[in-house]
Amino acid sequence: MGAFQYTALDAAGRERQGVLEGDTPRHVRQLLREKQLLPVSVDPVADRAVSLKGRSLWSGRGVSGGDVALLTRQLATLSRAGLPLEEALQAVSEQTEKPRVQGVMLGVRAKVMEGHTLAHGLAEFPRIFPEIYRATVAAGEQSGHLDSVLERLADYTESRDQLKQRIVGALLYPIVLSVMCLGIVSGLLIYVVPKVVEVFETGKGKLPLMTRMLIGFSDFLRDWGIWLVLALVLGGIGLARWLRDPDARRRFDLLLLRLPLAGRLVRGFNTARFTRTFSILTGSAVPVLDALRISGEVIANMPMREAVDAAAARVREGAPIGRSLGQSRLFPPMTIHLISSGESSGKLEDMLERAAVSQERELDGILAALVGLLGPLLIVLMGLFVMAIVFAMLMPIFEMNTLIR
Repeated sequence: MGAFQYTALDAAGRERQGVLEGDTPRHVRQLLREKQLLPVSVDPVADRAVSLKGRSLWSGRGVSGGDVALLTRQLATLSRAGLPLEEALQAVSEQTEKPRVQGVMLGVRAKVMEGHTLAHGLAEFPRIFPEIYRATVAAGEQSGHLDSVLERLADYTESRDQLKQRIVGALLYPIVLSVMCLGIVSGLLIYVVPKVVEVFETGKGKLPLMTRMLIGFSDFLRDWGIWLVLALVLGGIGLARWLRDPDARRRFDLLLLRLPLAGRLVRGFNTARFTRTFSILTGSAVPVLDALRISGEVIANMPMREAVDAAAARVREGAPIGRSLGQSRLFPPMTIHLISSGESSGKLEDMLERAAVSQERELDGILAALVGLLGPLLIVLMGLFVMAIVFAMLMPIFEMNTLIR
């Protein structure tokens, strides 16, 4: 029995979509007719999930990291309770209210019912379950400790999702405040300033330099503001296209690492992801070389990812992991020392976990300090801009009063 994604029409002519289990598409169509639904299309979930190029067409949409963490936690709990795998997958699919998640679970269950492993079923949805997820599940199935491995995966996906949320939450306030400041100042210059200075332009006297500069800047924004925004948009699109080239992306990522504050943030974020991923893989009995390769793929910065690949090549030749990673000088020294200590003491997993926690705490501290500094700084800058605009508009009035006296 497999899972099928269907599109049907009800008695009122409204379109309905969902997932049903059945032996064949014909069986699913019969089930839909019994529910007073007119079948429009019925396709196997796996066929819809994977395109001809092997990329998911829909499985990545509507399934967030929180959804993956929740279904992993539920699956781990049911497995630990001794429920058979196919029944656990069925129960998780029934508990979710999201059709996408339900379709994914039923698609995985269909593969398991055909005799495949859970890791093989998860491979039908590569955008939802990345290689680290599938490799860890495969190691848990081989070792017979799938429930504990799923618990580790649930912790990992939750911590990774929380790290992303902390970074987005920390950067959201400065970004919103910057947009509001820019919008208010632009509105003053484009709409308010021209109406106020019209009074002074009718006079024959020469306006103060600051007022003339303000009028010129306001005229520039009114005449060229749209073109300036368009140029910024085109510049952003051009930068995105340029970064698609591997050499260009490598140079850009290397530049980020050399910047004082941005480099520290990029290095800390990628190191935390790498060490936490490496920790969960080594703790799940994945071979060290495979764990290094998979952990390197979660790094977004290209020079750091290439450093992990080079370290994996040295480890394959017999070199220690810590010393191999330290040769690139791209990872924090504390992380290298903890990895080396874990190798020598036989507690690599614990030391990798400690390195990840240390990097995440340092990253949280930097982001908290950055948000605490940027907020007041942006408010002060906005106040200075508004004060300069008001002062430039009041200067002609002050000069008129001086002449009258």
